[in-house]
Amino acid sequence: MSLMASSDSNPRHSFDPAEMGAIAHLYRGEVYRSTIWRTRLDNTTNWAIVTMGIALSTTFSSPQASPLPLVLVGLLLAAFLAMEARRYRYFNVWRARARWIEKNFYAPMFTGEAHDDGWQTVLARDYTAPRHHISFVRAAGRRLRRNYVWILAIQAVAYYGKIAIHPTPAESLAEFVDRAAVGPLPGWIILLMGGAYDLGWLAFAFGTLWLDQREHGTKGDGVAMG
Repeated sequence: MSLMASSDSNPRHSFDPAEMGAIAHLYRGEVYRSTIWRTRLDNTTNWAIVTMGIALSTTFSSPQASPLPLVLVGLLLAAFLAMEARRYRYFNVWRARARWIEKNFYAPMFTGEAHDDGWQTVLARDYTAPRHHISFVRAAGRRLRRNYVWILAIQAVAYYGKIAIHPTPAESLAEFVDRAAVGPLPGWIILLMGGAYDLGWLAFAFGTLWLDQREHGTKGDGVAMG
């Protein structure tokens, strides 16, 4: 059952001062935990950027340098994306709870407009039976679209640029293909694998975008618990 669903109608609950203070401390705790996990997300992205930088510097360090490091770094990027998706699932729990309290508890204080009282039951159920609000696949798709797509784009441009113009521009398509060869594997096989690799990431990005839109609508919901 989606946490966005309204619970059974209950009479409006008026919080006493002690309960108000407890909710304030609860909110501070959720914001703190979301901030900690946000930092962990940034750390994983930094690792991906650093490894990409090392691969770039190695590949373009000399005319004789191989483009192989740019190929192998793709494995590390996939591993970092998987780690970041796992961390995002935890971050999303704390973020969603904090936004839920902001929308349904604090915002009505400023506007004077009452929201659906079911929000209290929704939040209580999330504390009683905590779970991830987003699947691993959707989490990976979000991180791919927001961060890793740019890193992967740099990887692709650098790789094809390496075999096309470094150390000298390729004079023909045949020479371009020959430069892509890795050991016993001919260049055309490597290029096909590279194209499939890039198209696979694009398909994954758009596929998970469709899953997000199906869950939250075309524009998304910035205060959804998930």
